[in-house]
Amino acid sequence: MELYSLKFNPILTPTIWGGNEICKFKGVDAHEAGIGESWEISDLKNAESIVENGTLRGESLGSLIQKYQSDLVGKHVYERFGDKFPLLIKFIDASNDLSIQVHPDDILAEKRHGSFGKTEMWYVVKAKEGAGLYSGFSKQITPDEYVERVENNTFMDVLKRYQVDAGDVFFLPAGRVHAIGSGIFIAEIQQTSDVTYRIYDYNRRDSEGHTRELHTELAKDAIDYEVLDDYRTHYHPDLNEAEPLVECRYFHINILELNKDMQRDYSDIDSFVIYMCVDGNCNIIDQSGKVTTLRKGETLLIPACIKNITIDKIDSSVKLLEIYIP
Repeated sequence: MELYSLKFNPILTPTIWGGNEICKFKGVDAHEAGIGESWEISDLKNAESIVENGTLRGESLGSLIQKYQSDLVGKHVYERFGDKFPLLIKFIDASNDLSIQVHPDDILAEKRHGSFGKTEMWYVVKAKEGAGLYSGFSKQITPDEYVERVENNTFMDVLKRYQVDAGDVFFLPAGRVHAIGSGIFIAEIQQTSDVTYRIYDYNRRDSEGHTRELHTELAKDAIDYEVLDDYRTHYHPDLNEAEPLVECRYFHINILELNKDMQRDYSDIDSFVIYMCVDGNCNIIDQSGKVTTLRKGETLLIPACIKNITIDKIDSSVKLLEIYIP
């Protein structure tokens, strides 16, 4: 059966900090209140994406990788990751502050959890006025000082806070402390991993008066204590060009802001390509002439065997995140 551009059923996840923006943004019905995350493409156990469109509808992502292998993900990607899809793609809506977190790198995650590490990127889709997030340290501390500050509730004093607007980008390599603040809606691209160490949760308590578990000692060895001058990713998008946002060993991400149609040639990319549509609507026309409509809030997986596409805009302007494995 010939491969084509794939959409998946979003996995809508309610959270204690979730809001009401995701379903409105995606144009889908909300079955529960407080949807904090939409897992757009996932190969995690018990949260595996299922094809929504076309003749492969109902198939799982994992089964497609086993069946199509390099035709789906690329020869280089299949040799590197086997039957495991390497990325987890999400939209996140924070109506309350998320806890301060850190993720282990590949070595530590494999040793402790038999998992990939978790390097990720945030693209701010929209943000309420004054909304902010945390990324990295504002001053140098030691691992022992980290533990002391968590215990005496001064850890927030050494974190770097950024007030954010739509279009802001943050690259979060494994080891960087971070947290999304209330009033922020983001697209998140990350390694396929659900390993998170919760460092600080503002001493919040649930309805029974319990605090959430912290992973103070696990995080101590996972944290990168280096202090940078600026943790924000700076870029200058050119209209109708593919502007690079992040290039690392786990993913390359471009932003495409279009007011006219565009052709993309993937002959030199030995990888699948993912499009997240963050504004506007368009048609994706593949090399065989098959048309797939991509609307705001939707995500599309283009198999590696498709080497040429045309982005045919429906609205006057379209904004896409383009993601692939280097």
